[in-house]
Formats: sequence, C-alpha cells, structure tokens
Amino acid sequence: MPKGYLGVTIFPFMFLKTEDLKRNAVLINHERIHLKQQLELFVLPFYILYTIEFLCRLIQYKKWDLAYRNISFEREAYGHEKDLDYLKSRPLYNVFKFIRN
Repeated sequence: MPKGYLGVTIFPFMFLKTEDLKRNAVLINHERIHLKQQLELFVLPFYILYTIEFLCRLIQYKKWDLAYRNISFEREAYGHEKDLDYLKSRPLYNVFKFIRN
C-alpha cells in the first residue's frame, strides 16, 4: 500500500491497508465510488485518464497531495464518501461534473 493511503481499488479488487478498515463504511463507500467510475469507463481508460489528470494537476499545483485531491475522480469520491446511499442515485458518468480548471 502506498504511504499515506488507506485503500486502493484496482477493478475488481479493493486493497486496504489493514483488516479492520473493512468496517470503515466511509472508506468502503469511497472505494466503491471508484469501482463505479472504473466500470463506466471500461477500466483501462479510467487509469489512463486518472494518470493524465494527476500529471496535469501536479504541474498545476506542484504538490502531490493537492494534485491528488483535485483529480476529478477523487473529488467525486471524497465529496460523496459520507453519503452511503450515493451510489443508489448517482447519475451515469457523474464524475465528469467534477472536471474543472
């Protein structure tokens, strides 16, 4: 697990830093949002877009954490991770509403 991260989702798997994190409903919801994003974009394009956007944000912000937090995929996941019913009503391709300059 990369330093500073509690979970990573690589479709169809969710990797958590520790076993007890399986009970963290907010973290699990965050990672499930990423699973939905990956499915919508047929997995490989998700990773390509995620990487490109991260690199653009890194150039823009010049700080790893700030760049990571401003990726549209992360903005959607962090913005809705506490809403445990979000995925039940989430519109298709909703992540694109989070793209900004």
